[in-house]
Parts: sequence; structure tokens; C-alpha cells
Amino acid sequence: MASGGPPFSLGVETHEGLAALTRAIRAEEDGKQLRKELAANMRDALRPGAAEAKSSIMSASSAGLPTAPALRSSIARKIRPEVKLGGRWSGARVKAFKTKNVRGFPNAPKRMNRAGGWRHPVYGNREIWVQQHGKVDWFDRSFEGREGVYKAAVEAAMENMAERLAARAG
Repeated sequence: MASGGPPFSLGVETHEGLAALTRAIRAEEDGKQLRKELAANMRDALRPGAAEAKSSIMSASSAGLPTAPALRSSIARKIRPEVKLGGRWSGARVKAFKTKNVRGFPNAPKRMNRAGGWRHPVYGNREIWVQQHGKVDWFDRSFEGREGVYKAAVEAAMENMAERLAARAG
């Protein structure tokens, strides 16, 4: 993942083309439906990447006592493609959302990915703390070498919609 970007996202670089496509869709009579369809197609293009990231976190080793809710499966449920068309940020990305109500550990996806891991008290005893490490770069490694494939698939969905709009106008 490129440094300086937001953590836990695989983004397609937004450009004037996406903004122009969104404006053209808005100008159409059935623009709302076309916009939903474009977003769905872009999400579908990123679904294999999200599945790969889910598989990566589920393959992390699990040591310790079985406790509920399970951390790895909770993180996997929060990984999904996200598409926004308009506003301050436009584009498509795979994102690992926070795990708000899982063992009081909302930043689990980010901490599991980090080499430094995280600190926590041993069984709630605030006097004894331990350092724990997850599966380092599980999110980032699931996209290595395939960024171009996902970017091309999202751009193909955008191009398909642009061609449909051009055929209507022509």
C-alpha cells in the first residue's frame, strides 16, 4: 500500500473522468438508477479483493482460550468494498471498518495489521499488561501484485457506463 494514504483502503485514483461521469449520470432522467448500477458494478469489481483480505485474516493463527465473539471472524465481517460517487472523496476501495462492539477493541483490524501489535491487560487485570502481535500486514499482503487487476476492473465498470451514456446521446 502506498505510504501517506489512508490505512486499510485500496483506492482507485480519482480523476476528472469519474467526476465527469457522475455529472453525466446526474443529468440523465434515470440518473439515480444509473448511479446505483455504477456503484454496484464498481463494488462487484472489488469483491474478489475483499474476499482475499477476509481469507487472509481468517488464516491468522489463533492461540489462547476460545472467547466470544471471535476476533478474526469479527474483523472479516467488517471488510467490504466501498464506493462513493461525489462529495469530498470519490472512488472505490476495499476497507476494513472498525469493530465497534468486539471485546472493547474497535481498532482490531488496524492493530492486527501492525508490526507493533497492541497492549492489553491480562484477563481484565489492569496491573498486568502484555504485548500481543497479530498477523503482520495481513490486509496489505492480500492485495500485493493485484492492485492493477482491481483498478482495471473498476475502470472497466466506469468505461462501460460511459459507453452506455454515449450511446444514449448519440
